[in-house]
Amino acid sequence: MFEMLKSGGILMLPIAVCAVTATFIIIERCYFFYAIKKRDRNLMKTMKELLQKKDFSSAEVLCSASGTPTAQVIKKALECRNWDETDMKTAVSAEMDAVVPQLEHLLTPLGTIANISTLLGLLGTVTGNIKAFGVLGSGGTMGNPALLAAAIAEALLTTAAGLAVSIPALIFSNYFVSRVNRRIAEMESNVTTVLLRLTGRIL
Repeated sequence: MFEMLKSGGILMLPIAVCAVTATFIIIERCYFFYAIKKRDRNLMKTMKELLQKKDFSSAEVLCSASGTPTAQVIKKALECRNWDETDMKTAVSAEMDAVVPQLEHLLTPLGTIANISTLLGLLGTVTGNIKAFGVLGSGGTMGNPALLAAAIAEALLTTAAGLAVSIPALIFSNYFVSRVNRRIAEMESNVTTVLLRLTGRIL
């Protein structure tokens, strides 16, 4: 592995950094979305019972303990339950906008890695080919075969490494964006249900 990185030249270093960073982001986001989905399911199940009992204090404590974006928005709704309905909806909508960045956390860097890894691989291809043509131009008809092979290897390795990092990063980036959209839709549905219970529209 070390020899492969060495053969790829200096550009393999930033590609390796991109690979490590992308791996961290993917693992962190997978755990995050799994955790909040599970906690939100438990939150809404218990929340229904507490609201039916009108035990708002326990409902607020439950939201604080859950610690999810949905719980944060519901807690804001509970805190504003005695407000005018229009003002309460405005406050809840503002809180919802405020928690969306928690869902989108680290997705921009992941998308950037997906793009920049490809470009780094392309840059390695260009520099490798420049070296290859330099070898051809400096040593007769074929130049030094060993130097020529090293230059070609650098071009191919950086291209392959860049794509190996870029492709999964792009796939997971799009996947997480879809998860964000799904969580936002579910959050809106859950919060709307809570608002209807607080305003007495449903029991």
